[in-house]
Amino acid sequence: MKQEHIFRNRISNQDEYKTDTKLYRKKTFPTLYFFTKMFRIILYCNRLAKKGIYNSVRWYDSSLDTLKSLEQTGIEFHFSGMDNIRKANGPVVFIGNHMTTLETMILPSIIRPIKPVVYVIKEELSKYPLFGPIALARDPILVGRENPREDLRIVLEEGSKKLQEGKSIIIFPQKTRSAVFNPALFNSLGNKLAKRNNVPVIPIALITDAWGNGKYIKEVGKIDPEKPVHIAFGKPIYITGNGAEEHNKVIEFITNKFREWGRADLIV
Repeated sequence: MKQEHIFRNRISNQDEYKTDTKLYRKKTFPTLYFFTKMFRIILYCNRLAKKGIYNSVRWYDSSLDTLKSLEQTGIEFHFSGMDNIRKANGPVVFIGNHMTTLETMILPSIIRPIKPVVYVIKEELSKYPLFGPIALARDPILVGRENPREDLRIVLEEGSKKLQEGKSIIIFPQKTRSAVFNPALFNSLGNKLAKRNNVPVIPIALITDAWGNGKYIKEVGKIDPEKPVHIAFGKPIYITGNGAEEHNKVIEFITNKFREWGRADLIV
């Protein structure tokens, strides 16, 4: 129990977190090891969601359990810039690149202890047999990703309600998960929402390909402990004018972090 408390505080109360590599050894069959644990986590959360008791605390707990399970396969995590989340008073719009399922599962363990938060997600995820009830229990903003104009209306209207309730919002402006970062496919929806509600955006740069995208089921891909996970949060940015300058700042933050992490090859 004491070790668990220390582990939680290392993530939620500091600006930076790094996996203690002395605690874990790389597993011989990391994919099998992880998804055996992940399936149990999802089943448990599904039961809680169907009972109507999968609240924000349990969401945080399951996110932390997922992080620990990935570390136990041998994956090394490095989070930085958490103090930037604390610098913004009130809710914010988080804008990040979307690489794999990993960030969807892990971000609550970093953000939720600091700010209440919800996701903008594809509506089809809410219909998955096991994961659907879990996703819906966390009050997400659902978009179709087929009609950009309708998605804009939904995000601006529903997102404004969430922000006024004090909830921050995580938006991945790409249409889908991608192994590379293409700024041309990175829309400004998050900036529009932030400007409308006079709240800042916080950029997130993510390298999460240690959890690969599956060939047939995207959520079930190869786990590769040889690839470190990097997640960095930038300084709060307020939107002025038409938001073009701030949009470029978000893109610049992400691309600079990719280069800093030695992954410039993933920028197209």
